[in-house]
Amino acid sequence: MNVSKLAPRVRAKNAGPFRLTIDCFCDSDAAYRQLSTALSSEVVAAAFALPVAQLQRFELDTLNVLKFSLPRPLVQGGVGDRDQHGAQWARVIEALPLP
Repeated sequence: MNVSKLAPRVRAKNAGPFRLTIDCFCDSDAAYRQLSTALSSEVVAAAFALPVAQLQRFELDTLNVLKFSLPRPLVQGGVGDRDQHGAQWARVIEALPLP
């Protein structure tokens, strides 16, 4: 099973020129609780080759949303930035396997 089975909508968005935010939307309390337990900050940080200290995790219980914020690999709009809105980063989270 991967993240997309518990969070059918995973969205990445630009959070300014230096950060990206990835939201995992669950359809139920049960799926949200399962995802919150199974998807650790360490796993997400490893997927992006980041130290876990650079990753921020937010649990929005009332909305059934698990959110991660991380530094952009390149400054938005800088030379070499191929994804100014951060949209492709959601696919990395969606594909992560869960125990």
